[in-house]
Amino acid sequence: MSAIATAGREAVAGVFDFDALLHDEARQWQQKARDFAESRIAPHIEEDFENKHFRRELIAELGEAGFLGMHIEGYGCAGASATAYGAVCMELEAIDSGWRTFVSVQGSLAMSAIAKYGSEEQKQQWLPEMAAGRAVGCFALTEPAGGSDPAGMTTTAVRDGDGWVLNGAKRWIGLATLADVAVVWAKSDEGILGFAVPTATEGFEARAIDGKLSMRASVQCDIDLTNVRVPESARLPGARGLSAPFSCLNEARYGIVWGVVGVARTCLEVAVERSRTREVFGAPIGRFQLTQAKLADMLLEYEKAALLSLHLGAQKDAGTLNRSQISVGKLNNVRSAIGVAHEARTILGGDGITSEFPVMRHIANLESVRTYEGTDEVHALVLGRDLTGEAAFS
Repeated sequence: MSAIATAGREAVAGVFDFDALLHDEARQWQQKARDFAESRIAPHIEEDFENKHFRRELIAELGEAGFLGMHIEGYGCAGASATAYGAVCMELEAIDSGWRTFVSVQGSLAMSAIAKYGSEEQKQQWLPEMAAGRAVGCFALTEPAGGSDPAGMTTTAVRDGDGWVLNGAKRWIGLATLADVAVVWAKSDEGILGFAVPTATEGFEARAIDGKLSMRASVQCDIDLTNVRVPESARLPGARGLSAPFSCLNEARYGIVWGVVGVARTCLEVAVERSRTREVFGAPIGRFQLTQAKLADMLLEYEKAALLSLHLGAQKDAGTLNRSQISVGKLNNVRSAIGVAHEARTILGGDGITSEFPVMRHIANLESVRTYEGTDEVHALVLGRDLTGEAAFS
């Protein structure tokens, strides 16, 4: 398993020695992300989660480390492999899902949209600044009525002279109150279009969503678009139809596949450590058969998810990864991480619901992770369509 020991807990040796399976480039990125997460995020994360605080000052540090848009070639981006990017997601999410989410929204969604579909002028304007963490982006697709049916979006883009007027509302948009640019998706007479909208544009309003019991150390928002006027140069010229935002969502889903493996690893490490140190009936609980059976099941789920991530990373690096395979990864690995986290909580007993341990925080965050970028049900229907040839979405 990982070579890391957090807050005094010992690392656990996994069956497959996952870190050793990474190629050199990916292992170097993994170690950089591990060091960053342990030194810059971990010391404050319980306090930040409790206080609903996002440490904006870390954005520039993430940029300096090369994590933002790291899979993109050129424009100040690192051009790292997909496997390396996955390993970074794993290490960030091992501490908290909110920070992997930040890297995903910035790099896999907003930056990827501009890199894939933007004009050269848009790429030159935004990507270097975003890669360095000097500018923040958001990806405005989901709407208040629901995120699973983007084809039913009600946000509109209407031609007005040599520009466009955007009207509508978006919900659960990560980073919107922090963002300098929003990639806004809207329906028009010409189909679904994407726009790079500076958030200072008149009529653009973002509000942080309060009352969250999950992802409390990160920022998700409502957006209102009221007669937002943008020039033709704001339109992403290569984006037309839902295939464009979906391709960006697949980039983010890929990061989730890896990220939740970090959560499973952390929860397993915590549970193993507790099994060695907590004594009942005169013996460590790790001596009892039921506890060992739980730990063995947790290890199985972690190892399977980790190996699946590695396999999908190799496919993505080879250019052969498809959307159904990403659905397998997202559906399986999030389920596995949730199962490991819940089992870890039982081994911790009543103390498992306290902030002395990270497990309950991870459980809460995973409830968001299982919902965004495609719910369990949506990914199950993607796979059901592949198996039967029948689409059950309508």
